[in-house]
Amino acid sequence: MMRPRVGHIQFINCLPLYYGLVKNGVLWNVELIKDTARELSCHLLAGRLDISPIPSIEYSRHWRELTLLPDLSVSCDGPVTSIFLVSKVPIQDLNNKVIALTNTSRTSQVLLKIILEDRYQVRPEFFECPPNLGSMLREADAALLIGDPALYIHCYPPEGLFAYDLGSEWKKLTGCKMVFAVWAARQSFAEEDPELVREVQRSFSHSMSYSLAHVDQLSNEAARWEAFSADFLKEYFTTLQFGLDAEHQQGLREYFRRAHALGYIAEIPQLTFLEV
Repeated sequence: MMRPRVGHIQFINCLPLYYGLVKNGVLWNVELIKDTARELSCHLLAGRLDISPIPSIEYSRHWRELTLLPDLSVSCDGPVTSIFLVSKVPIQDLNNKVIALTNTSRTSQVLLKIILEDRYQVRPEFFECPPNLGSMLREADAALLIGDPALYIHCYPPEGLFAYDLGSEWKKLTGCKMVFAVWAARQSFAEEDPELVREVQRSFSHSMSYSLAHVDQLSNEAARWEAFSADFLKEYFTTLQFGLDAEHQQGLREYFRRAHALGYIAEIPQLTFLEV
């Protein structure tokens, strides 16, 4: 029997979901493939992966081909600390300005557009580019950064610029939690071997629980290889949420509702879960 091909987001924010796999020897049971969430969704839909974290917006566009794994996400309830709009002017002054969007994100791109239109009633122009703040701001009035580059903004705020945490902005707009990524299996794979998918789901849930129970050890080990202190990483890991309970699902549906209302998705998807 071939091992399931499972995606792994390369940003620090997914480390708690994989740390327990390493510590408990589960990685022998999966073929782990690393990439950005955006590329992982392409691999999953093309059949090059069986199970993967994907941007929430990509689930909404392909939900009939996918099955959600329960209790797994990358989410926040307020500040997220790793998704920032960095701007030369206050956010309410960005109407008709130019914003550079990191090409590593899809969910956050739509989230920013929702916040700008629904909370601030501004409509800028947008273009995509690699996530380099200096290059982005040479061509634009503001820049969207996610993942590790955005953590630097939180840790080392740039002088003379305005920085907005999109998790906080979403909470102020809606009062809801925000789900940035979900774990999904190709529906055909889940139907062919549902017990194997359940086994992967259980492994990741146990890994998450293990990592949060050993967050000091996780943070100390991660700090050896990252440009952030163990204390900073502990605060970050405990700020993020990795479940997908009823409140997360409510926030996800609200995100889809607003994305649909503004024309960013063709329909509001159903949330279809693997039975565990």
